[in-house]
Order: sequence, then C-alpha cells, then structure tokens
Amino acid sequence: MMLLEAQNPETIGLGSLILKGGWLMIPLGLLSAITIFIFFERFWVIRQASGKTDSGFMIKIRDLVYEGKIEQAIQYCRSRRSPVARMIEKGIMNIGRSKADIQAAIENVANLEVSRLESGLPFLATTAGGAPMVGFLGTVLGMVQAFMDMAAAGGSVDLSILASGMYTAMITTVGGLVVGIPAYFGYNFLVARIEKLVFQMEANTIAFMDIVTAKENPMIGTGGGAPNFGGR
Repeated sequence: MMLLEAQNPETIGLGSLILKGGWLMIPLGLLSAITIFIFFERFWVIRQASGKTDSGFMIKIRDLVYEGKIEQAIQYCRSRRSPVARMIEKGIMNIGRSKADIQAAIENVANLEVSRLESGLPFLATTAGGAPMVGFLGTVLGMVQAFMDMAAAGGSVDLSILASGMYTAMITTVGGLVVGIPAYFGYNFLVARIEKLVFQMEANTIAFMDIVTAKENPMIGTGGGAPNFGGR
C-alpha cells in the first residue's frame, strides 16, 4: 500500500499552482491581460491601416490632380481613411505652395500617424523587460521565506517546511517568463509591421512629390514623362 502511494503522488491543479506563487502572481496576471489586449488591438489597427491603400490609390490621385480636380482628390483621400491617404490629403491641400512646404506638411502628418500606430507599444516593451524582473523578485522573496522557515524550524531540515518558499520562488520565475517572452516577441512583431507601413508611406510621399513636380512643369505634366504607377 505504501508503494502504491509513492508511485501515485498527489497532483496539483493549475489554479492551485498559481496561487502558490503568492501575491506577485496578481501583477503578473494583470500584465498578461493588458499585454494580450494591446497586442491584438494594435495588430488590428495596423492591419487596417496597411490594407486600405492599394496600388490604384496614387493612380487615381495623379489623374485627379492633373485634371485640376483638387477638391475631388481631397474627398477621395478622406474616403480611404488610412494614414497614407491622410498624408496625401495634406499634401494636396498645400498644392500651390513651395515643395519644401508641401514636404514639411506631409512629414508632420506622417509623424502624427506613426505616433498613433505606436500607441501602447512602450507598454509591451516595458512588460517584456519588467515581467521577468517581477518573477525574479518573487524568486528572491521565496528563497528568503524558505530560509526563514528553516530557521524557525530550529535547524531541522524538512522539505515540507521549505515547500512554500520554493513554490513562490519557482512559480513566480516561470510566471514572469511566460508573460515577458510573448510581450517581447509581440512588440518586435508589431514594430516590424509598423516599419513596413512607414516604408509604404515614404514611397507614396515620393510618388506624390513626383506628381507635384510634373504638374508644375507643363513639359512633364502633358508629355510622356509623367510619373507611372502600377504599370499605367
């Protein structure tokens, strides 16, 4: 009978195991929940921003600008509701001013758009570095508790006495890594998506400045040297 009990040790459920990690599991749990929310919310926003601008967008803008339909071009940009469209809209609204002014206006809008896209990412970066540190704090506290329990037991070493402190030490370490590692990869994934969108914004800015140059130069605007987008 004793042998059977030794072969079938008592199992601990996930909930009970988390509770044994102590009060530090509460901030780790909150960090985990907020990290998941921010990641999926930012992923959706960035995906929407990237998918609303196709290759035909700048072709349509070029045609409207060349035809002098500035107001229609502005309304077309507003209908797209994307960072690229808002940048080009600002550039269209400044047509007639110097190229430097147009470029500055577009860059100002671009900076605001990138700032909006990056909202929440600092929290992911902080969690990626901070969650393992919280787990390490739990490790230190657990070890201190284990030694205090050992001292209170009068020097007699019993694993059951040390179990509470060791649970806190190990479980908080695992918890910190479980929260920090996904936050780290999620942060870098979103940053890469934003960088790809920024490249798209820069490419469309260059294309728009080519349109402005062609419009200001009749030899380019009416001849065969007009900017070509999408093979058109």
